[in-house]
Amino acid sequence: MTTTFSVLGPLEVRSDGRPVRISGRKPRLLLATLLLDAGRVVGADRLVEVLWPHRPPRSAQANLRTYVSSLRSELGSAWLRGDGSGYAIDVAAGTLDLLVFEELVALGEHAEALALWRGAPLSDLPGSPVWDRRLEPLHELRLRAAEALIERRIERGDHDGAIAELRGLLAEHPYREDLWGRLVLTLHRNGRKAEALRAYAAVRDQLVDELGVEPGAELRGAYELILADTVAPVAPRQLPPDLPDFTGRAAALAELGRPFSVAVISGPPGAGKSALAVRAAHALRESYPAGQLYLELGDRDPAELLAEVLRALGVESAPPTVPERSALLRSLLAERPMLMLLDDARDAGQVRPLLPGNGGAVIVTSGRRITELPGAVLIQLAELTPQEALTLLGGIAGEERVAREREAALAIVAACGRLPLAVRNAGTRLAGRPGWSLAVLRQRLDDDWLGELKQVRASLDHGYAGLPGEAAHALGTLGLLGTPAQPGWVIDAALGRHGAHDVTDLLVDVNLLDLVGTDPVGQPRYRVPGLIARHALERGQGAGLEAVSRVLAAWTATTEHAMARLPTTVFSLTAARAPRWRLPGATLERLTADPVVWFEAEHEALAGAVEVAAGLGLAEPAWGLAAAMVPYLDLHCHLGTWRRTHTAALAAARAAGDTYGEAAMLRGLAQVSLYQDRYEESEEGFTRSRQIFHALGDKRAEATSICGLGAVSQFRGRYARSLAHLRQALAIFQATGDRHGEAFARQAIGRIFLKSGDLAQASESLGQAMRLAQELGDAHREGCVCLQMGHLHQAMSFHRHALDIFESLGDRHCGAYALQSLAGLQAARGDLARASTGLERSLEIFQELGDRSGEASTTQLLGELHRSAGRTGLALDYLRHATALRRNLPA
Repeated sequence: MTTTFSVLGPLEVRSDGRPVRISGRKPRLLLATLLLDAGRVVGADRLVEVLWPHRPPRSAQANLRTYVSSLRSELGSAWLRGDGSGYAIDVAAGTLDLLVFEELVALGEHAEALALWRGAPLSDLPGSPVWDRRLEPLHELRLRAAEALIERRIERGDHDGAIAELRGLLAEHPYREDLWGRLVLTLHRNGRKAEALRAYAAVRDQLVDELGVEPGAELRGAYELILADTVAPVAPRQLPPDLPDFTGRAAALAELGRPFSVAVISGPPGAGKSALAVRAAHALRESYPAGQLYLELGDRDPAELLAEVLRALGVESAPPTVPERSALLRSLLAERPMLMLLDDARDAGQVRPLLPGNGGAVIVTSGRRITELPGAVLIQLAELTPQEALTLLGGIAGEERVAREREAALAIVAACGRLPLAVRNAGTRLAGRPGWSLAVLRQRLDDDWLGELKQVRASLDHGYAGLPGEAAHALGTLGLLGTPAQPGWVIDAALGRHGAHDVTDLLVDVNLLDLVGTDPVGQPRYRVPGLIARHALERGQGAGLEAVSRVLAAWTATTEHAMARLPTTVFSLTAARAPRWRLPGATLERLTADPVVWFEAEHEALAGAVEVAAGLGLAEPAWGLAAAMVPYLDLHCHLGTWRRTHTAALAAARAAGDTYGEAAMLRGLAQVSLYQDRYEESEEGFTRSRQIFHALGDKRAEATSICGLGAVSQFRGRYARSLAHLRQALAIFQATGDRHGEAFARQAIGRIFLKSGDLAQASESLGQAMRLAQELGDAHREGCVCLQMGHLHQAMSFHRHALDIFESLGDRHCGAYALQSLAGLQAARGDLARASTGLERSLEIFQELGDRSGEASTTQLLGELHRSAGRTGLALDYLRHATALRRNLPA
């Protein structure tokens, strides 16, 4: 008894020539899936995905076993086997049409192989994405077999048979331009020129109307070959077809609409340079009735290019040398000025021999910034705006479709970097798959964007392949560092050598690196466009980890150098084992001459570097860099960045088992929570970090956490407990010789005595803190002590001095408290106008920084001030708001 299986068409099973009935759709789907991988075990999970593509039931595995049992009863138990992970079907040689087809193609028996096809594989079943891996190559194999058979017919002179075969294939693949090109040329060779031209017109209309694209170069070449045989020579009209759905670039088109001799359009791969040039050239063609010439330059030699353009102008035999050919071209164009479009130029040297004399116009496109052509109009392209990108996507995939799934459409154009080529590529994918939702393409772009955007990949591959090794290495490293713009020295660190300006300039010149401006420190800043960065990362295959580690080491060294110049670095913690890579001394001094300006310029890049280090599992560089930022973040109250960097670095430290780094980040996060009035969370963080520091034997670090616990107790009104913590910390600072820590602790102790009414003790502690701060040159600590001394003596001079110090240091947070205290004294002395102004300024700062406690106390003071001034209604509004704010604060 012989059983045969057929999948090339509807699913069929026959036993000795008689049909075998397989009942039920799911058993048939199961059998089809097993047959596509005949002889190999198909996992149970993949089988469940085929049978229940949307939401499998809880009983899916049990149901699967039931269907397997059903198939065994209908086919016989010998066919199916299971191994615990899935099931397989074993078929005898010559019994599965799919395998027979592949064997015949391999033997070159194309006619016999194609005779096995009864229609689309498994056409009677709904299909599954799981099958695509097997079916898509099968369709390509069938197409290659059919093409081979057609070539054989043509070789034998059977043009009619070849044409019939081609028309049959085109019925199944209506957008295959290569098949259309063969049909057009075969009709032409068969003497059916009019029919060939009609076929070209039909496919062009189809491509333009349904996909929004013009025929490609190969199909256009077939058409032009027919015209050359049928039309007498005329003035050259060589411009490629204009794109009917061309979108955006209004400013560039306006620039190209003004008179020019040479215009150079440059930009990154996929920016639409050629499309813009073609659109502008078509707009200008009426101004050049003698003709329009088009050349694809690429890597071609000027001699070859000149020969081609001279042939287009009717010169049968070109002179032998490049200068002679160039001179002849200028002579011809002087008589009849033309418009030339030189596409994809390599450099200025390739373009110069092709330039006409006066009178004509030349548009050049290039991936490089060609600036060496005198008098040229330079047009630099970047990505489209979001709306332009959506419009282009809608013009290709369907406006209603894009409008219906606007969020997914925005995600698609963002994943495409808003580059026209990528958006167009995505649009044609959608146009060719009307059954897809946009969400499907969105997900596929997330999973494998290079696989989905093949044209973009080819363009990026071409640009990447031409880079020297160092440039490719630097590009991949910059891609790893993410979206923040980077200073130029990052490329030095990536390559491990100082003065790598040659590499930076090259990447800028070939439009793979954007110069985004100069920062306040005077550094040029650079950014790799998103798609280029992702492509460089994938091509580099992780080779940039060592380079990124060196960049992080440079960030750490430079940040610590800048931190040391800040007015206060109390409680700073250092990752001793994290590597450092130092910039040249003169460069370092120049960049960090004003450390606050440097930190402001590098704020986002530093935060991004911490997250990159954490993401790569480089725990100590991550938390060391995050810790080095703390004095600046504290001084300028950048609590969001503080929490973001420390949270990322904490996760990395824990994952690496780095307990010291864990404690350092816990302490920093506890400080942020304290500033945000999250006292329980703050106390928990300080307690845990203290325990770890104590276990590791770092007494000074332990004392910094104890100070935090003292601050939490103070804010909760537990003064005795706060005092105990601070005295313990003070003893440790004294024992370890940390005079900055000692000054902090004495000031904090004085503040507790002041709040509890012990003015004598407060005066003594604050006086000791003041002396230490002045000896150390710690202006910030001096300002903090002045603020407390002002409370102690009710002296406006202390408050004003404190305010001057905080404003000079750029510490808005402490400055807001100084304003609040000064306003209290001014109100007590009857200067209500100045007091009100100061309180309003401090309230604005507290609200901006998210200090709810400071906001509540200032609002209360404003209410009391307005009540003193007799503005009862306004006072009640402020006082009610202050009560509401305090209700939301922790006890």
